[in-house]
Amino acid sequence: MTFSAEKSEAIIEALLSCRLRDARFPAALEASWLEEGVLQLLPAHPTGAVVISAGIHGNETAPVEMLAALLASLMAGEQPLSQALLLVFGNPPALRAGKRYLHSDMNRLFGGRHRHAVPGNESRRAARLEQATAAFFQRVEAEGDLPRVHLDMHTAIRGSRFPQFALIPFHQHRYGAAFYTLLAACELDAVVQHTAPGGTFSHYLSDAFGAQSCTLELGKARPFGQNPLSCFAAVDSAIRALLAGSALPARKQPPMRFFTVAQSIIKTSSSFRLNLDPSVENFTQLPAGFEIACEHDKSWRVDDVAPWILFPNASVAPGLRAGLLLKPDLSPQH
Repeated sequence: MTFSAEKSEAIIEALLSCRLRDARFPAALEASWLEEGVLQLLPAHPTGAVVISAGIHGNETAPVEMLAALLASLMAGEQPLSQALLLVFGNPPALRAGKRYLHSDMNRLFGGRHRHAVPGNESRRAARLEQATAAFFQRVEAEGDLPRVHLDMHTAIRGSRFPQFALIPFHQHRYGAAFYTLLAACELDAVVQHTAPGGTFSHYLSDAFGAQSCTLELGKARPFGQNPLSCFAAVDSAIRALLAGSALPARKQPPMRFFTVAQSIIKTSSSFRLNLDPSVENFTQLPAGFEIACEHDKSWRVDDVAPWILFPNASVAPGLRAGLLLKPDLSPQH
């Protein structure tokens, strides 16, 4: 399935402007907009609570088109819903502008970090998304102690040796085997476990509400209308099975690879230099001893324990992550 650019723009604008406030949903669903682009759908007797978000970065459009198609199926009554569901279209102004963000990287501003950020679109939106998700989970509590799942869908700036992968935020509560079964059903190539808190939306929902949450990276960022959505069919099928409360699709690909973050490369000054070709792919294995980055009198070198590079980016602002070094994890901790 591929959306035309015109159809994508029309659908997204309708969603973001809340022109669907008066849209009809099946009678069994209670529908309400909590914010611009934030829709809550409640069946009569939910068996779980699911948050699905996309468009936290405005230039990552494939997940937004996937959510638009899912919403159309829910409105038509074609998609069964057994879960309390919050659909989040993350950054409306950036989506309209076709930019990653307008003032600040919003996926670094959650968990209250927006209060100390440059005032602007993203700091305001992060605060409102925190309020909307809090309202959703407060509403869900009235239904009992339901399991909570959050999938924050993104696409990556650069190519990847493992094109589709999940990032699990640092967490202190248990992630059950069922959550990893869900990721496997999505036909993901790899799973990366963070080892320190962060300002991402997935970390916020995990930390603040006990959700089993992750960031999904689904291929490369493209403009609206240029996304080969068939490449994400397994993710779409797994999400739809989760929402329906039906059996997950059986995995057909080789087992997922597991990694853990061994080191974060933090840029602290304008003298920072990343010694990698700009075209290097995520999950590239680097030679031991290679000086991957330097600034002033500090140097980062690759060792043979953690040779895989993820998200190298020298252009980030000082104080932000310029790359991650990964080590293999043969026995991932749930």
